[in-house]
Amino acid sequence: MTKTILLCPGQGAQAIGMSKLWCETSEAARAIFERADATLGDSLGSPLSKLCFEGPEDTLNRTDVSQPAIYTASIACFAGWLDAENTTKSELGIAATAGLSLGEYTALHLADAFSFEDGLRLVALRGRAMQDAAEAVESSMVALIGADEESANAVCDKAREGDVLVAANFNAPGQVVISGSASACDRAEAVASEMGLRATRLAVAGAFHSPIMAPAADRLAEALAATQINSPSCTVMSNVTAQPHTSNADDIRQRLVDQLTMPVRWAGCCEHLVKSFPGASFHELAPGKTLSGMMRRIDRDTKVIGHNEPAAVS
Repeated sequence: MTKTILLCPGQGAQAIGMSKLWCETSEAARAIFERADATLGDSLGSPLSKLCFEGPEDTLNRTDVSQPAIYTASIACFAGWLDAENTTKSELGIAATAGLSLGEYTALHLADAFSFEDGLRLVALRGRAMQDAAEAVESSMVALIGADEESANAVCDKAREGDVLVAANFNAPGQVVISGSASACDRAEAVASEMGLRATRLAVAGAFHSPIMAPAADRLAEALAATQINSPSCTVMSNVTAQPHTSNADDIRQRLVDQLTMPVRWAGCCEHLVKSFPGASFHELAPGKTLSGMMRRIDRDTKVIGHNEPAAVS
């Protein structure tokens, strides 16, 4: 049987209407959103399902909303996909899961490391803590197109000037994101241009995956310590190490805490999976198609099947 690998999107993939069609065609998908609404109540100001399906966009794009929204939409998509294929999770033959930043929580849940509700509570707290940390310091992120790790670090070293500025996301060859204080990001854009790199400021709340997120990491550590973590049922990639998580619960907790202040090595995660599971079938869960696009830059020969919408309406 062909091995299945699940790729789970991270923050930035959110869009009004995400997984709505899955819910309209699958009772199992609808049940996921019902469980999410019951778990979060009105803590986001409106039911999560309403925010996902109707917006408003500025609310859905908030870090504290988009994170639980994407986690729920991805898992509802997975439930709907199983429904549509008239198969079970065990029959699908899942060999590995991986998720970009926030998506690592989706990946861990799908590998049975924690319950849907526990994961949802974690990502809701994570999003709130990251939003608060971002609002406490004027900070941002800058995408460097054409950069590798060496040149991204060189930009940071030249532009830092005593402020926080670090490489934050190694998404794909030629696509690195740096993260830090607003003034350092301003300088980085100029330095990058001088080095022949294209710099684009990202529309984010603040400097994710940098030391500026340390207060959020502390809050997340407390929540993780109180959460039951099980040994994953398949390979789950760690963003921090670009290696599989161990089966040790405390190690998993630590890697998730580290992820808030350390760089996300997504390209390395995908390279590991392609090498470790030759011939596997890669699938990207909703929302969006971002990870499929990154894979084309990471490994052209690896095709990713998208599940942004049910096949009947894709």
